[in-house]
Amino acid sequence: MKNLKRKIHFRINLKSKHLLAVMTLFCVSCIVATFASGAATAPLQEAAGLVVVPFEKSINRIGQLLSVTRQSLKDKQDLISANEELQSQIDNLTQQNNKLIQDQGELLRLRELYKLDAEYADYPKVAARIISKDPGNWYDTFMINKGSNDGIRVDNNVIAGKGLVGIVTEVGPGWATVRSIIDDSSSVSAMTVSTSDNCVITGDLELIDEGKLRFEQLYDQENKVTAGERIVTSNISEKYVEGLFIGYVNDVEQDSNNLTKTGTIVTPVDFQHLKDVFVITVNKQDSIQQEASSEE
Repeated sequence: MKNLKRKIHFRINLKSKHLLAVMTLFCVSCIVATFASGAATAPLQEAAGLVVVPFEKSINRIGQLLSVTRQSLKDKQDLISANEELQSQIDNLTQQNNKLIQDQGELLRLRELYKLDAEYADYPKVAARIISKDPGNWYDTFMINKGSNDGIRVDNNVIAGKGLVGIVTEVGPGWATVRSIIDDSSSVSAMTVSTSDNCVITGDLELIDEGKLRFEQLYDQENKVTAGERIVTSNISEKYVEGLFIGYVNDVEQDSNNLTKTGTIVTPVDFQHLKDVFVITVNKQDSIQQEASSEE
């Protein structure tokens, strides 16, 4: 049985070889005949045309497709490179724009400080930058980068924007701690500009969410204090020099004793975005002593 399979396999191989030889001989004969006589080989040419021409067209189409594909890949790579270059340019422009925005903000702050410096030209001042603050959204207690080496002392008044910020509570050689007037423990003796009526400004971290402070113990017997009235530090304050702007009256209410009034004021200082401040390096007691000396 095994011998029979081997014979069959041998015969099949042998026939295939013979078939290949016959086909090769036939192709060679056709080629020779084609060169020998154009007319006699017309059927062969037609047969060849039916086979070769579509094959050539297919090869051309494949070549064109490969060419288009290669060009598409090149265009895609060019687009990727161009996109990376544009993205790099966008990143650079974004960085430059952010720097310009920061510079613009810095310029506005410096302009505000310059105006503030001119407004309180009678008081010696030191410019300082805030370097840290207590946790929370508001600058109720914070630290500045100037201290005793710069002439800053405890109870020095601090201003920023367009008004009073707070008072120095601790001092080191190169730093100082400031408690702002919005702190719950803060209390400032103040007065109205038009009538010179005294009142007390108290800190309220909940009320400052509306950009307001509370005032109380206002003696306004003639009912002249209304919304829009300017409030400044008073001449009888123990720790604040006179005339520092605190804010505008927002509303006024009569107290139950019918003697005093309570209300709120709108502060001009942005206690949520403080960055630069002025420290007035003369204390209230210094100014009192200077006035006494001048009178003598």
